[in-house]
Amino acid sequence: MRDLSEKKGPKKSKYEGRFPDRKKESSSDRSAENTDFKKPNRFSKEDKPAFGKRDSEGNFNKKPASEEDFKSVYRGRGKDEKPIYERVLKADLPKEIGFQKKIRKPFTDDISGERPKYNFEKLEKNHNPKIQSDSLRLNKFIANSGICSRREADVLIQHGEIQVNGEVVTELGHKVNRTDKVIYKGKNINPEKPVYLLLNKPKDFITTTEDPMDRKTVMHLISNACEERVFPVGRLDRNTTGLLLFTNDGELAAKLSHPSNNVKKIYQVTLNRPLTANDEKEILEGITLEDGPAKVDDMQVLSKDRTILGLEIHLGRNRIVRRIFAHFGYQVEALDRVIFAGLDKKDLPRGKYRFLTEKEVIQLKYFL
Repeated sequence: MRDLSEKKGPKKSKYEGRFPDRKKESSSDRSAENTDFKKPNRFSKEDKPAFGKRDSEGNFNKKPASEEDFKSVYRGRGKDEKPIYERVLKADLPKEIGFQKKIRKPFTDDISGERPKYNFEKLEKNHNPKIQSDSLRLNKFIANSGICSRREADVLIQHGEIQVNGEVVTELGHKVNRTDKVIYKGKNINPEKPVYLLLNKPKDFITTTEDPMDRKTVMHLISNACEERVFPVGRLDRNTTGLLLFTNDGELAAKLSHPSNNVKKIYQVTLNRPLTANDEKEILEGITLEDGPAKVDDMQVLSKDRTILGLEIHLGRNRIVRRIFAHFGYQVEALDRVIFAGLDKKDLPRGKYRFLTEKEVIQLKYFL
């Protein structure tokens, strides 16, 4: 009788020993050597084998170029395909063919870029169709020089402080040519090329062109920007940071500074303590300060502890944002202007400046 206690070994194949030259292979070895093997799409990514070793062994590179990788080159206007011998690989085509992906330049400390050449002649004619010659009103000629705005130029003309070709002119509607010699305080007035600079102002710089106490001014930050004399549009307090525009365009500066134009400004405000719901409601409804009513256009709480706010306002009175919160007993620890007249500080680090694009200037001058 057979002893069942003996351990049974592995069952031998009836073909074992008949083919001594054949090496026994495992299923994993077969799959590793078979480069055409693919597992179902639901388990693997395209162009990658399901099993076996990758990178170190086996040829798992991209498939060789096939007919799909060829791009037809047409010599005529027909839609029929050309023979394969007239086709070329995409890689062999010159780089100029088709749209190329733009490569961003590496970041450098100097982000001001090249100074644009602004051309507003066509828009000026459309905006002022009556002006067809090279002559223009004297007040505009003065404003274009960057000395002052048109309204301030009218005052200078009325007071007899302007000379044209050696004669004092007091007529407000007087027109001059660009070649005329205009003198103010003994100096020639020459219309300069327009300059528009946007600065991300840091702390501890005061907004003025000259300071008798020799403190740091915003002019130090743009001293190497241009040869023309530019001035800041509006002002930011010494401890207020953010966007500040510089230009020699007196007409645009007056437009952006005048309260009737409702130029939008958005600030990020950091308070010393959480803003209460009642105070928030009162600020949105409007309050009265010592110099008149003060109302914000919009305000939103940005942080969970209610100390960081976003505030939109068009008022340009001195320290208006700080005084609004001081009215309720808050202290503004940080104030940053993030948007001014539609301009933002994207890709503009603190203490750096850039030139406005022609599109941005057109938006400010003619569509704001």
